[in-house]
Amino acid sequence: MMSALFSPLRLADLNLANRIVVSPMCQYSANDGVADDWHMTHLGMLANSGAGLLVVEATHVERQGRITHGCLGLYSDACEAALARVVAHCRRIGGAKLAIQLAHAGRKASSQRPWEGGKALPEGEDPWPTIAPSALPFGPGWHMPRAMTEDDMAHVRAAFVEAARRAVRIGFDAIELHMAHGYLLHSFLSPISNLRNDAWGGSLDGRMRFPLDVARAVRGVVPRGTPLGARITGSDWMDGGLTAADAVVVAKALKEAGLDYVDISSGGVGVGGGSLPNEPGYNVSIAEQVRRETGIPTRVVGRIVGPKQAEAIVAEGRADMVALARAFLDDPHWGWHAAQVLGGEVTRPPQYHRVSPVLWPAPALRA
Repeated sequence: MMSALFSPLRLADLNLANRIVVSPMCQYSANDGVADDWHMTHLGMLANSGAGLLVVEATHVERQGRITHGCLGLYSDACEAALARVVAHCRRIGGAKLAIQLAHAGRKASSQRPWEGGKALPEGEDPWPTIAPSALPFGPGWHMPRAMTEDDMAHVRAAFVEAARRAVRIGFDAIELHMAHGYLLHSFLSPISNLRNDAWGGSLDGRMRFPLDVARAVRGVVPRGTPLGARITGSDWMDGGLTAADAVVVAKALKEAGLDYVDISSGGVGVGGGSLPNEPGYNVSIAEQVRRETGIPTRVVGRIVGPKQAEAIVAEGRADMVALARAFLDDPHWGWHAAQVLGGEVTRPPQYHRVSPVLWPAPALRA
């Protein structure tokens, strides 16, 4: 019987060889938003992971929208040229299709790299002003963001559009909007972080207004054949926060705005609350509900580790794709090993043919 995980999938005009996605993973290793040799090595490795789609880390649409000084950007010619070089390298040596996640960090911007403390940048470490739907900091000790005006919204919307144009010029196979993890677009959606009482807040319809404006504007410059998706929040895991029912409403609205898929993640809207669940695949039931009630192709991420777990999620119709992050950092050939377990097929570069199952009985040797 054919593996569901290794069955092909079509999104708009893009054909994916399988349902495995390398999730976007921040590397905090860019220079003023510009990708360097770390990205060549990291993404080049994952382009040969066996995944059908590789998503470049959260890539920020303006300099002040970065999380840290080391975050990737797509807001200058230098950013665009460096990413074009990385993409060309990955296409030359790898088999995965390539996507990019466009983001703005909002009130979580101006932060230290995780290994430097992960807190708000103090004076002396070149902090910068932050913006948000409301003048409400991410948590104790974080910068107080400025509540955005309509001019600010127009500026950020234009920055997303310009970054999308750059992504199209580079030749990415798919583009994704980051509407999760407490960053700017998610902070508009969540009642935890959006306390506005004007047309951009209040009800979910009001809180969706700016993220939907961004989605429609980006859809307007991304060719229809190029899949445009969004990572959205399935739950804030906080009292009074976003729920799975809200995720259904957001996904329906994004589908009507012309998006081709959603990716279900969760959490991250505030410090000191909303701890993520610990069980494997904790977002899967939310993704299943979104998929069932909206019909939009759905991807899910969150503690998906093993091939049989991933296979069951797709085979049971709970999601159309699975995304893995740390599993690929731990095992950059996760897709190859999943294929051995599930009887799937993956493309290997000829330099690695000697470890194909026919020539290298690794599972038996490992046992």
